[in-house]
Amino acid sequence: MFNKSKVKESQRFFRHKRLRKRITGTPERPRLCVHRSLKNLYAHLVDDTNGRVLCGLSTLNKGIKKSAAYGGNIKGAAALGEAMATLVKEKGIQRVSFDRGGYLYHGRVKAFAEAARKGGLEF
Repeated sequence: MFNKSKVKESQRFFRHKRLRKRITGTPERPRLCVHRSLKNLYAHLVDDTNGRVLCGLSTLNKGIKKSAAYGGNIKGAAALGEAMATLVKEKGIQRVSFDRGGYLYHGRVKAFAEAARKGGLEF
């Protein structure tokens, strides 16, 4: 009949489009966007006014893989959040706009956001 996973992904896509109407990244306050796959988590810092990705990390990076063996769980998301916070702070950015990518704010997305806040980012 229909593929349930395709329906859920299209619903997430429309939620993301609706969120992006309000959330934009500026050079002073870039957008911290999150993408979630089954096995990993990806995060990018985006300046939408210039159309540039300032930096990006994922749970596939060597430093994060050492602290969390598996990137598809809450421990991996928390490790990514802390690493992303330190990378963004090195770039001299304190405040960001959090773009959850249409995902619900729980589980891995919530763990990532809380760890990034704990690392010193403001959003």
